[in-house]
Amino acid sequence: MNDKQHDHSHNGDSPSRFKTTTHATAHCLLGCSIGEVLGLAIGVTLGIGLWFTLSLAVTLAFVFGMGLAVLPLMRGHGMSFKRALATIWLGEAVSIAVMEIAMNAIDYALGGMSAMSIAEPVFWYSLLAAIPAGFIAAWPVNWWLIGKNLRPGH
Repeated sequence: MNDKQHDHSHNGDSPSRFKTTTHATAHCLLGCSIGEVLGLAIGVTLGIGLWFTLSLAVTLAFVFGMGLAVLPLMRGHGMSFKRALATIWLGEAVSIAVMEIAMNAIDYALGGMSAMSIAEPVFWYSLLAAIPAGFIAAWPVNWWLIGKNLRPGH
């Protein structure tokens, strides 16, 4: 990889920092969304109740979000799982937490978590509103974390 792909200078309001923040937030959103959708779908399908469904969705969002952050460091940089996790845990945990708060608040407010089945349109409409809300909420947090070098921008 060339130097432009490894540009980790995040000071100031550079286009590089904007791009890095956007990429890191989108990457985080992918993991969170996979876990969130899977957790909500399982919870709604099994009818395990709101709080268990919410807990399952958040847990899976953290598992998938952290997993998608650790894997590139292990594969691309040859880090062990433990070292990769130590490198990303704080920034990812904060980003995922903010994203999950926003996503679940929107999903709950729109009734997606209360759907009786994943076949109900409200389940999907709520997710379609919740996912961009998670991105919008986490982006400024990631901007700050990257600026303080507390979150790598893989």
